[in-house]
Amino acid sequence: MTKQENVLLVCVATCLSFTKLLMVNMYRSTDYEVHRNWLAITHSLPMDKWYTENTSEWTLDYPPLFAWFEFTLSQFAPLFDSAMLKVSNLNYVSYSSILFHRLTVAAADLLYLKAAYSFCTTCVPGRKVTGTSHPLISDPKVIVGVLLMANFGLFIIDHIHFQYNGFLFGILLYSILSMYQRHYVTSALHFATLLNFKHIFLYIAPAYGIYLLRVYCFKSSTKDGSVLWKTFSIYKFLVLAVIVVCVFGMSFGPFIYLGQLAQVISRLFPFKRGLCHAYWAPNFWALYNMADKALYITGRKLDLVPQSNESAAMTGGLVQEFNHAVLPSIKPLATFILTALFILPSVLHLWNNPIGPKSFLKSLILCGFTSFMFGWHVHEKAILLVIIPLALLAVDNPQYTRHFLFLSITGHCSLLPLIFTQFEQPVLYFGLAAYSIYSWMSLHLVTQTFEVKSSAPAHCLLSKYEKYYLYGLVVVILYYGMGHSLLGLSETLPFLPLLLMSVYTSLGVTYCYIRLYKTVLSESMVKIIKSQ
Repeated sequence: MTKQENVLLVCVATCLSFTKLLMVNMYRSTDYEVHRNWLAITHSLPMDKWYTENTSEWTLDYPPLFAWFEFTLSQFAPLFDSAMLKVSNLNYVSYSSILFHRLTVAAADLLYLKAAYSFCTTCVPGRKVTGTSHPLISDPKVIVGVLLMANFGLFIIDHIHFQYNGFLFGILLYSILSMYQRHYVTSALHFATLLNFKHIFLYIAPAYGIYLLRVYCFKSSTKDGSVLWKTFSIYKFLVLAVIVVCVFGMSFGPFIYLGQLAQVISRLFPFKRGLCHAYWAPNFWALYNMADKALYITGRKLDLVPQSNESAAMTGGLVQEFNHAVLPSIKPLATFILTALFILPSVLHLWNNPIGPKSFLKSLILCGFTSFMFGWHVHEKAILLVIIPLALLAVDNPQYTRHFLFLSITGHCSLLPLIFTQFEQPVLYFGLAAYSIYSWMSLHLVTQTFEVKSSAPAHCLLSKYEKYYLYGLVVVILYYGMGHSLLGLSETLPFLPLLLMSVYTSLGVTYCYIRLYKTVLSESMVKIIKSQ
């Protein structure tokens, strides 16, 4: 790592930190009230009331370590405004309380910035691009650093919409970094801790379990890399088990002692919320819902299906359970089975081909992606669980460069409906354009260093059809932003812009999912053919 690279990454991190402080008076979603209420609960009530308190509809539904995180923050809250710590002060807002929350998010983000810096300086190979003048758009270490630190989706979700995701992804990056360094026990400790902060990271747990079991508890044959079953180390397995049990014990132990484990679990997994969120995440179920809607409309015109309120309910913008009008209705068990079935090829591939930490990272991405595509009540924000780890491979080879570029643009566009107030729209579109243009320019330059034995040039980032899709995405964004209202359809078809954005981005995300899966699985086939 050169001095110039160090200075550039530190400058990027510093500029981003100051930019986040400018977001204090921006729009904030109901998640602000969620976290204010959790501050009040953990500060004002005894621990045995944390997961039973329901004065507010925004009850505590994160794992215990996050509750303790809120408790720690609440010790500093009186320095700003003690009124925010009253459970009865529902929807309480003051400038001091807003400032406190914004500052704590920015402060917690420092862990993410440091983790991104550590990964880039340690694990990203350096290459020089001839004919370029500035390493900001040509140095792979700096490029990955900027793609991580300045991630558009994480910025708007945490610092405008309002959540605490940055430091959680920081823990994830440290866990991946430890895996790259072959510090398997440390990686397991980081990940177990992460699960007890936010259980959405269960999506990627299969990749951790399979890889740690395969490379830490077993040895591989030096001839063909196959597993040597007799080399299984009970000691190493017990080390991993003890780490997991200790972390979960410290987190859930007090609530087990209080006899509240079932109550905590019911808060963490509320299956009554329905298959999809109010705004459909761009996944398989958005396409499934749209197909059901289209079949219902066609069936009604042909007088083939009876009148139903369910079709209207699923596009009503509410978080609730509903039945599909024509296609079979989906239950939580069905999504779990589908997710498990589509995760299986990736973890079997990882078991048979544990070729270094990159194979683990690719399996992690596929596990997260599959859970996003087929999971129950998936939030659109969960796409970051794919985009951020995929950024670590953005300068690895042209295929992963292409996957990251296409998915980051499509996935970030799918987040635009989260911020719907007019004042924030210029910031939103400028940020999306700046991140997308930087990604395109820098990755275009860095691909010139790849040695690819292919008829296609290495610098051809996207195919013409992918470009056509992105041009169409621009049209969808324009319609969503102003076209719908200009056509006077806001009153008669209020949900149409969200429907169009969700379905169109679902097509792009699904395409990228299939392409990425194909890329990962085909790599092993290439290696087998070469070995033969």
